[in-house]
Amino acid sequence: MSEFVTAVESKSVSITLAKKMLEAAEAKGKELGMPFSIAIVDKAGNLKAFTAQDGAPILSIDIAQNKAFSAAAYNRATHEWYDRLKDDPPLLHGIVHTERLVIFGGGYPIHLDGECIGGIGVSGGHYTHDMKVCEAGLAVLEELKVTEA
Repeated sequence: MSEFVTAVESKSVSITLAKKMLEAAEAKGKELGMPFSIAIVDKAGNLKAFTAQDGAPILSIDIAQNKAFSAAAYNRATHEWYDRLKDDPPLLHGIVHTERLVIFGGGYPIHLDGECIGGIGVSGGHYTHDMKVCEAGLAVLEELKVTEA
């Protein structure tokens, strides 16, 4: 029986990790001088932590959550989609009908020990700014690895 339990065991983002990532991402947003919406989801795409900084565009609220969901659901950074789709017209034009999928930067899967455990999504600036804020949140994982070693 213990072999079966081990075979289905999986990890997901804890609320503690989500809050630490959110805090680091918020700090990066303040450093950039722009207001962002920042979402952290668990492996199943359920919202674990979220903030819409004062002044963040209203549309950024759903976009950030959808970027996080896209990254977790597909285990792929959102900016990787366009290059995969741009030369495939049926897929490119069909993908827009895939609810919640975002195909521009600002969403990353969250990996721990090679496993996707969730996603982070940011919206509010140009997608390159959104990506920087995400990367600041993801840096928390590297800091945790260093302190655990």
